[in-house]
Amino acid sequence: MSEADASPLIKRRLPFASRAIPGFGERSNAALYWGSLIFGIVVWQLFAATQSGFVLAPPVAVFRRLGELTLGGVLPKALVAALGHMVLGYLIACLIALPVGLAMGRVRFVGDLLGPVVTLVYAVPSVAWAPFLMIWCGLYFKARVALVVLMCVFDMIIVLSVGARNADRRLLDVGRSFGTTRWQNVRYVLLPESLSFVFTALRIGAVRAVNAMITAELFLAAVNLGSIMKQAAAHFDSAAVLGVLFVLCLLGLLLQEILLLVEARICTWRPGRG
Repeated sequence: MSEADASPLIKRRLPFASRAIPGFGERSNAALYWGSLIFGIVVWQLFAATQSGFVLAPPVAVFRRLGELTLGGVLPKALVAALGHMVLGYLIACLIALPVGLAMGRVRFVGDLLGPVVTLVYAVPSVAWAPFLMIWCGLYFKARVALVVLMCVFDMIIVLSVGARNADRRLLDVGRSFGTTRWQNVRYVLLPESLSFVFTALRIGAVRAVNAMITAELFLAAVNLGSIMKQAAAHFDSAAVLGVLFVLCLLGLLLQEILLLVEARICTWRPGRG
């Protein structure tokens, strides 16, 4: 059977189904979501009122400092530069993790061969790789990209391998009964069936990439956002430090929600999607 013949047949006959993953765009009680954020800010404000501004700046002071850094061009320039190595490292991690994770989950030889290596390397704290990367890649762009890759790729591989391993074998058998080739079965059955795990891996990788980005800029050469945080800490400017942390939180949340929206658009056959 040709790929062109198999594609519409499999898409029409195989009822892919999985539990939907609730996300921000699908929460029925948006008021509770935003209320929890407001409550957190109120608690922050009340606690900051009992502390020195050098120790914990209140939200108003943090937002004011953020405005100064943004209008002065310091924060946008640093953020754009930081996103460069973060995005590149994340994309490289995705290109490695997707085939390796799926192969480990579906091909027993690959899983037995790479499983112990992935487990051993995953057990090493990510920051512990920083001195090694300094020796191999220096202190700047290449080292930061490499740290992002290392902090993302193994989490993604583990999630993807679990997803591929737990794919419904009955769906794969149905695909073979229609005369599909191995590649067609992977493309039209395994990948759609594993998409929830794929997007879960992408979301985990995105958050890890944000963590790796600021870790690299603090533990390697202090540049971009890391430089702002170190200079602010040296001058006891807790408002600027918390401002950068707030931007990192927003960046992680934004990436999560973008991936959730993409998943909802692609996985239209799943309950609660589309």
